[in-house]
Amino acid sequence: LAPPQPTPIVVFDKVTKSYGSFTAIKDVSFRIDDHPGRGEMVPILGPSGCGKSTVIRLIAGLAPQFPQTSGTVLVGGQIVKGPGADRGMVFQDYTSFDHRTVLENIAFGLECRGVGKKERLDRAMVWLGKVGLSPKKDADKYPSELSGGMRQRVAIARTLILEPKIILMDEPFGALDPPTRARMQDLLIELWREQSPTVFFITHSVEEAVYLGDHVLIFSSSPGTILKEVKVAPPEKPAKEMQRDPAFQETVFGIKEIIENLESSQRSGD
Repeated sequence: LAPPQPTPIVVFDKVTKSYGSFTAIKDVSFRIDDHPGRGEMVPILGPSGCGKSTVIRLIAGLAPQFPQTSGTVLVGGQIVKGPGADRGMVFQDYTSFDHRTVLENIAFGLECRGVGKKERLDRAMVWLGKVGLSPKKDADKYPSELSGGMRQRVAIARTLILEPKIILMDEPFGALDPPTRARMQDLLIELWREQSPTVFFITHSVEEAVYLGDHVLIFSSSPGTILKEVKVAPPEKPAKEMQRDPAFQETVFGIKEIIENLESSQRSGD
């Protein structure tokens, strides 16, 4: 008996998105399979302006990128009709509600779902600890009192508390300093293993993509198309140690070479 075929969780079939005369992505096709109990990390790499954000916002069903101009976007086998509880988004710019405490920010999605106050705040308190914040010291702070790294921890807790099947991250660690960034990468891996969602995330860092990723999508310059898909072994060690590993460096170097060749062929007008 042949093993059952995995079902795809996200499929793009010849997807193009244009705004007037500008085309952000063109004929983008890929499929990411669902791996229950394991999940998959899908980094999206490519030059600035190649439509990476367009791709994840189409998955999220967020305007103005959604809907696509042509082609099909499927999530869980269904055509995307708009945002849904099965998808959670973490943005780069620390989206918090300034007038709500850290605890209230984390509980916000549960409140929208109609979860009672005691239950949602109890669950938010558990998640506060899971993302490495102090339930005693940080729960009643406001976002303005937090560092960038702490605010991003709140954003991650607010998304993961809802247990979405798909998490979409738009350069979530782009604004963090390198040591904080490495800690956040390790935290993300730990939480991801616990929940096993499929995570799409945009990054400009090849090292971050290779460390976090299973299935890397490399995009061309605008209009973005997929040039290459690279499968990567999952991380066994913390980010700082992995980055010294020769096999890790070789993969990073290989991907950087692909991206540099792309950029130089585009400069010479090939």
